[in-house]
Amino acid sequence: MTSTLIADHTGNLPADDSHPYRSGPWQPNHREYDATDLAVEGEIPAALSGVYLRNTENPLLDAIGRYHPFDGDGMLHSIVFDNGRVQYRNRFVATDGLQAETEAGRPLWAGLMERPEKSERAGWGARTGLKDSSSTDVVVHNGRALTSFYQCGDLYETDPLTLAPLGKAKWTEDITPGWGVSAHTKVDEATGELLFFNYSKEAPYMHYGVVDAKGSLAHYVPVELPGPRLPHDMAFTQRFAILNDLPLFWDPDALAKGAHAVRFFPKLGSRFAVLPRRGQPEEVRWFDAKPTYVLHWINAFEDGDEVVLDGYRQDPSRGAHIKLPDALKPFSMLDLQSVGAHAYRWRFNLKTGATTEGQLSDGISEFGMINQQYAGRPYRYTWEVTAKPGWFLFDGLHRLDVETGARDSYRFPDGVYASESPMAPFAADGEESVGCVVTFTTDMNEDKSECLVFAADDVSAGPIARIRLPQRICSGTHACWAPLDAVR
Repeated sequence: MTSTLIADHTGNLPADDSHPYRSGPWQPNHREYDATDLAVEGEIPAALSGVYLRNTENPLLDAIGRYHPFDGDGMLHSIVFDNGRVQYRNRFVATDGLQAETEAGRPLWAGLMERPEKSERAGWGARTGLKDSSSTDVVVHNGRALTSFYQCGDLYETDPLTLAPLGKAKWTEDITPGWGVSAHTKVDEATGELLFFNYSKEAPYMHYGVVDAKGSLAHYVPVELPGPRLPHDMAFTQRFAILNDLPLFWDPDALAKGAHAVRFFPKLGSRFAVLPRRGQPEEVRWFDAKPTYVLHWINAFEDGDEVVLDGYRQDPSRGAHIKLPDALKPFSMLDLQSVGAHAYRWRFNLKTGATTEGQLSDGISEFGMINQQYAGRPYRYTWEVTAKPGWFLFDGLHRLDVETGARDSYRFPDGVYASESPMAPFAADGEESVGCVVTFTTDMNEDKSECLVFAADDVSAGPIARIRLPQRICSGTHACWAPLDAVR
């Protein structure tokens, strides 16, 4: 391995930090590396050609008051596969907030667990008063990697291969000032379009938009909600976008007093908006469903008169609950067992207006990734993760067959934790499950990190290749795969 230290950033986190999401597997990285000639154990398939990008909450400075893991500064980790050669890089996301705090030498914004008025400066986010850390998701659109914020913030662009910062997405200048863009944007590889939404405490409380393949805002319309909501993700089909109004949001009484207390209101039920991808507000159709919250969708497609939506429905009664230590109790919503997340399907009949729904699998899982060539279209497989009970740490990987419910499973050794694990197809027109699944691991047993490569159609066989990284990296979540021809 040839490893070059690019930067070693000075932070002020406690040397004996005991916060569960700033220590152990979540200990942040402050060194940025370029590494080439990485040692490979096993064999990387010659057809694996592209870049695996993962975003991570990675704080540099201590918090104002209580720290929530979603407050951490964004850091991208990447590994490029090109004709059997691999290169690794990691870089902080160069946000305005990080630059301001670095210059000040102290935190300037309070996080999700504190009141907005504790922030020293005006901030971002639907809640307002937050630092725009851009540490949640990463996608590749129009040849650029886009990183996003947990609630709503600026979209930062990065070169997917070199991780060089490219500034903010220009098209965001054309949307409602101050609203930003939600955590999860969606890329349709078939059309090159990027679909997005945002939300706010101000009426109409949500907008939906489309960015064309060349990176220009092509469509942007309001989607009126009854009040402030907390949608996190969206889905699409070939003809429709799907948004949601779910009964987990800020308590209106507390909000009137300036407090952002999240409550579940099951009597309201769930509502799903189905609208044409370039549709107008009057074309929105709402479908009612059982009360729940969904953090992430898997995929959606059209089936005759029905729009089919798959995602991870939360039902706390299904989880195997454990007694959490005091340090983890404030973060129970990050525990897949506590929220009872499981793969689930909704069907919305465009002719009758009826909704039917039911589970795809009874196991606890989340963060499903598909072969992106099937996004918005009928599909069969998703590659999803399981989590260590009580923790926001991924301890297993499945390929779930959404038609049969069958799982092909791999469990990581105790003390080894994975990242969101995208499917990397070998060919643009190949079979859905032909390719690899790629993930980064944080190994607390051997104090190391690796990139693991699995055969997508045989996850249970274990990794077919291991690539050692130059440092143990902080555990992280959202990731994406982009073929080289999409980033060059």
